Amino acid sequence: MTSEVSLPAEWDDDERMNFLFSDFKENRDVNTTDWDSKMDFWTALILKSCRDRGSVCVNLQDLNQTFRRQDRSPLGLPTVLQSMARCGKIQRESEFAANVDCGWLSWGVGLLLVKPLKWTFSTLLGSSRVPLEESFVVIELVKEKAAELLRAYHSSEFSNCSIVSFQELCSFSSDVCADESTLCMALLQLQRDKQVTVSLHEGEKIVKFCQPGQERVSPVSDVDVGIYQLQRSEKLLGERVQKLSLEANKCKEEARVLLREGKKSQALRCLRGRKRVERRADNLFAKVESIREILDRIAQSQTDKMVMQAYQAGVAALRLSLKDVTVERAESLVDQIQELCDTQDEVNEALSTGVTAADEDVDELEDELKSLLEESKPDSISGLPAVPTKGLQPSGEPFLSSLPDAPRSHLNITAEQLEEELNKLTLTDSGSQKKKVTSPAKRLEPAQ
Repeated sequence: MTSEVSLPAEWDDDERMNFLFSDFKENRDVNTTDWDSKMDFWTALILKSCRDRGSVCVNLQDLNQTFRRQDRSPLGLPTVLQSMARCGKIQRESEFAANVDCGWLSWGVGLLLVKPLKWTFSTLLGSSRVPLEESFVVIELVKEKAAELLRAYHSSEFSNCSIVSFQELCSFSSDVCADESTLCMALLQLQRDKQVTVSLHEGEKIVKFCQPGQERVSPVSDVDVGIYQLQRSEKLLGERVQKLSLEANKCKEEARVLLREGKKSQALRCLRGRKRVERRADNLFAKVESIREILDRIAQSQTDKMVMQAYQAGVAALRLSLKDVTVERAESLVDQIQELCDTQDEVNEALSTGVTAADEDVDELEDELKSLLEESKPDSISGLPAVPTKGLQPSGEPFLSSLPDAPRSHLNITAEQLEEELNKLTLTDSGSQKKKVTSPAKRLEPAQ
């Protein structure tokens, strides 16, 4: 059994293992670090050994054998099991199955009726003695197995059957659960999670699984039992049809052999037997087809029932959402919206035309603007020609030749006249005082 479990690398360290194989101190507070180190080591190793073996249960006797080293067994394993039980990591099988309904008891599973129940609840976890054969369920591992079993069901050929027999369950879960004990523990966990329910029908163990779209499994009903019986009859009749087909082929081969041997009468009897077998096979096949049609109709009715329920829920929700909505009120709201939209369009049109004065004539305003432009023109400087208004002629005479001649005589003005004109110009300062401007005309030469 030790070869089935991979042991840690420190297993070969004698000094370390001597410490781990020693018993726990009575008081954890004496050396908390050593106590916790030893407890963590054995807790992890117990979980790992169970996972390696594919088991969800442990007992002290198997652990002593699994972790035996140099003809020694760990002395502190009872303390480890007690601590794991207090923390909820493990639980007695009897306690684990205590809340199971009578369906499990009717199964008569030896695992749940013999070993667990012979240990009464009077045995306290706080006592220093743990029975060697008492089995404990590892909660973490049994939940993992339950999830794997549920996935195995959904991926099997029985996924379209809500009820399966225990034999069928064992067939598709053989890769998940190593033995019947592990399978029962996984089923117990699924039943706790409301994913399966178990019962006994006509002496046969059956299991009903929760179907997709359901949060929890429903109790086994008469409809479920009827569907299960039809599916079982379909399977049995199908097996009989297959056997009859093989028997008919066998009769045909025997007739061929007898005919080769010249035994014509015996060959004819074989052929007549083949015809009888084929008629029986045809009758059974017709019954199988009838059963399949009934199953299809049942499945269709269940689908129709689900659709009807969905329709009813939809009608109720729609009625509730339209409780305060009427056609008259909707038409009134539409009319109000249309009026508001028309009003908004009229406002937008009015704003887009701009503001115009009705009492002013546009022609009069243009004439007044023209007169203002003429008045704002400066007086022509005497002696200078008017600014030409016509465009230049590219092909005419040159622009410079069209200008008047520049004056060649001296300006007819004296220095006294210039000084008199400059004396008239004054500047006003910030104190409103006038200051006479000194003219540079005195420095000018008198005109000749």
